[in-house]
Amino acid sequence: MARLLVHVEGQTEETFVNEILEPHLWHFGFTSVSARLLGNARQRDRRGGIRGWDSVCGDIRGWDSVCGDIIRNLRQDPHCFTTTLVDYYALPQSGAKAWPGRSAAAQLPFPQKAATVQAALLADISATLGSSFNPARFAPYVMMHEFEGLLFSDCDGFSRGIGRPELAPALQAIRDQFGSPEEINDSPLTCPSRRVAELAPGYEKPLLGTLAVLAIGLPAIRVECPLFRAWLERLEALPNASL
Repeated sequence: MARLLVHVEGQTEETFVNEILEPHLWHFGFTSVSARLLGNARQRDRRGGIRGWDSVCGDIRGWDSVCGDIIRNLRQDPHCFTTTLVDYYALPQSGAKAWPGRSAAAQLPFPQKAATVQAALLADISATLGSSFNPARFAPYVMMHEFEGLLFSDCDGFSRGIGRPELAPALQAIRDQFGSPEEINDSPLTCPSRRVAELAPGYEKPLLGTLAVLAIGLPAIRVECPLFRAWLERLEALPNASL
């Protein structure tokens, strides 16, 4: 009886977990897959942008009543696993709010960025929970570069999902500039969400992003996005992991 808690930063990612990831992972032995919004996201006056690690890690460790006592689950439930689903682009990289590994990752080539942050997150959590904690039970994942990047996995589905099928060629033209959708770069002017907003003014991520990912489906994202695929394969293997 394996359970998975997925810490997400927004409603779009929450819907992705509940509507697409959860039914998929049932087939691999999970009895429960649930999304947990980092912090009290539903009550924030301002949406967008992720909280500093000093605050977020409290959610993952279980020190924040909003997300529940995660550390209690990790310590008392031997079948509970935890992961994250957050955008690399939005992670603070300097000052008190910096996420572990984010500053170092900014100086590295693309293939090493996500892995650097993920390793630093695991090291931080493991150090806090002590030697008795099995690190296999925390599988952090950082999306490159934003959730919208994954939507370029199927530009026809993307355009249909947001109700703008005529945009498929323009979306495909962006996709064709990169080796994978995950490589669409993280500049304030060229990040995936900015590119989408320029083509579709009024693009609203919580609604249209959800409709798009439902139209695209998990298989297309899995094929087109190797970092996402590696994370998904790791999750699929967790129910059989040695605890």
